[in-house]
Amino acid sequence: MNRGRFVVSHVLAAGLLAGCAGYRPEPLPAAPRMARDVAQIEVDAARMPLPRLRSHRFDPSDGLDIDEVAMLAVANNPRLKVARDRLGIARAQAFAAGLLPDPQLALTRDDPTSGGPGTTSAFSLGLSEDVRALLTRPVARRAARAHTRQVNLDLLWQEWQVVSRARLLFVRNLEQRRLLGVLEQNESLFAERARRARAALAEGNLTLEAASADLVAAQEAGRQIDELERRLERNRLDLDLLLGLEPGTTLDLVGGATLPPLDEAGVRARLQTLARRRPDLLALRAGYESQELRTREAVLAQFPALSVGLNRARDTSDVYTLGIGITLSLPVFDGNRGNIAIQRATRRSLHDQYAQRVAAAKAEVHGILQSQRLLERQLQGVRSSLAELGRAAASADEAYRAGNLSELAYAGLRAGLLAKRVEAITLQQRILEQRVALATLVGGDLPLDASKGTQ
Repeated sequence: MNRGRFVVSHVLAAGLLAGCAGYRPEPLPAAPRMARDVAQIEVDAARMPLPRLRSHRFDPSDGLDIDEVAMLAVANNPRLKVARDRLGIARAQAFAAGLLPDPQLALTRDDPTSGGPGTTSAFSLGLSEDVRALLTRPVARRAARAHTRQVNLDLLWQEWQVVSRARLLFVRNLEQRRLLGVLEQNESLFAERARRARAALAEGNLTLEAASADLVAAQEAGRQIDELERRLERNRLDLDLLLGLEPGTTLDLVGGATLPPLDEAGVRARLQTLARRRPDLLALRAGYESQELRTREAVLAQFPALSVGLNRARDTSDVYTLGIGITLSLPVFDGNRGNIAIQRATRRSLHDQYAQRVAAAKAEVHGILQSQRLLERQLQGVRSSLAELGRAAASADEAYRAGNLSELAYAGLRAGLLAKRVEAITLQQRILEQRVALATLVGGDLPLDASKGTQ
């Protein structure tokens, strides 16, 4: 008999331990793992967050274009890796919310210390279950699933923002390199004038006052180049960090970022369906749904906590009993009223936050559209001036070589032409940067009017 009880107890213990998770330590890394070679990073186009990226071929062997940089950022950005871990946590929470509450087993034994013949040891064996947890479980499961959708959509929105940031840094790198070329031409022009001014000053053919303008202009051109090179270096570092690469990793950026004019009517039409397409707005809707269910769960939980169980017992006189046990809390003081108030206030906050976010998104889009119209008009004016100055510079070249134009007038005309080129590049960069931001704000790729040419 004792052997049978021994076997049964060991079988029961083994069954209880079979479902237990094991523990394995996972120490922190001694140093961050960051790639130095783009070719080492695996990029799965099928997992990209935008259709344009999913249809784009990733091949770093011939350089990285603007879309390949965005794809690399989605695949290897460190913050996105942390966000994906949070999605894993949300899925684990949803799994936990779906589990049934464990039953409670109570066992007691009493040995008599005095008494006459016929006394025996007493025991009590009870098995109970929390009924209220069973009642709130369906609502808790739905709330956890809605929260998981919210975290998943938040991750998608972060991926969109990383794509936008990658494109923005690509555009800045592209336009700043163009600007650097113009500034170097400007520096070369003023450096030559400064050299001649120093020579004339040394020979006594030019006063210091007359030479100072050329010397200051040459120094200012050098200062502008130094400042732009610092910005380029900062831009490269930001791009390395965004892509999860070792700082200083050399990237071969290729291609341009020229876009046709915006289709404003198409952009405004997309605003009508913005709440059904933008991941952050969809995430807020999922979060509100989850909070709505949490509020309902809190209302259900105001009812008394109820546990029901069966009891099997034997007293010291060897009398066996079988009964039912009920444990009921009395909602006299708490009644879960505080938690209900918290959940309702949280729901109201999410409701107002969603409305504010939709209104702000539309306002941002309208603001960028107005700015785009202004910048495009300014760019057209600058390009018209460039064409006029270009023709004047061509005539000035011939006149200067023929000795019919003074060096001062010729240098002034060339400096004006270079200044307009700098202005055009700066405006082009601002337009492209706003286009990148607008693509994210309207929920995907921009509707463009290719019939009007490119800019």
